[in-house]
Amino acid sequence: MDLGITGRRAAVAAASAGLGLGCARALVREGVHVAICGREAGRVDAAVAGLQADARSGAAVTGVVADVSTVAGATGFVADAAAALGGVDILVTNAGGPPPGTFASTDLDAYAPALELNLLSTVAMCQAAVPAMAERGWGRVVAITSITVRQPAAMLILSNTARAGATAFLKTLATEVAPRGVTVNSVQPGLHATDRLLQLHGGDVSGVGATLPAGRVGDPDDFGAAVAFLCSQPAGFITGAALQIDGGAYPGLL
Repeated sequence: MDLGITGRRAAVAAASAGLGLGCARALVREGVHVAICGREAGRVDAAVAGLQADARSGAAVTGVVADVSTVAGATGFVADAAAALGGVDILVTNAGGPPPGTFASTDLDAYAPALELNLLSTVAMCQAAVPAMAERGWGRVVAITSITVRQPAAMLILSNTARAGATAFLKTLATEVAPRGVTVNSVQPGLHATDRLLQLHGGDVSGVGATLPAGRVGDPDDFGAAVAFLCSQPAGFITGAALQIDGGAYPGLL
C-alpha cells in the first residue's frame, strides 16, 4: 500500500531507540526525510546509520542531540529538524516516563517536572511545528502516550496524570486544526520489546508476553508501521483518535 508520503519531512522525538526508532524506521522506508533526536550523541549516530541503511532511496536522515524532557529542548529539537529538512510536515512526539510512585509517596514538587516531560514537551513541539503545517494546508501529528491513559497504572501516578493531560490537549488541538488539513492523533502503547523491557526481564520477555491476549509483547517496528499509517495520505480523515496498540491488554469497551 502506497502511503503517499514519499518526500515528506518528519521530526521524530526520542528516536535513538525503542518505539521512537521503530516509527522513524517505518517512515524512512516510505521515503520520508526524517530527523530524530536523543540525549546521547553516540546513540543518535548509531540510530542514524541504521536508518540510512533501511531508508528508501532518496530519503535523508538527520540526527540531533536534544533532550525533549524540557520545553526548551522540545522546541529546539523541532527548530533544528525544520532547519535540517527545510520544514516539518510530520511530527511524532515522544518522551520517556517520570519516576514511579503513588499518591502517598509522591511529593507535590515532583508533579511539575513530570508535566513538563509528558505534557508541556508535547505542547511545545506542537506549537513549534503545527502553525507552519496549517499554513501549508497539510500536516500530521502523532503523539506516543501510553495505554495507562485508558487504564491508570498503579505506581505511575505522575505518568497517568501528565499523559492524560496531553491526550486532552491533543484532542482539542485536533478539532482546531482539522479544517487546515492537519490531523492530530495519539497512540497508546502497551508492552513492547524495547531495550528497557528487555533489561527489566533479563532479555527474555516471553513470560510477559504470555500474559497478554496476543500471546506476545509488541514489536517496535510493527508499532512504527501503525504510526506511519496515521501519518499517511489515506489516513487524512482520521483525527482526534487515541489508538491503543497493546495486544489486547486493555479490556474495556471504550
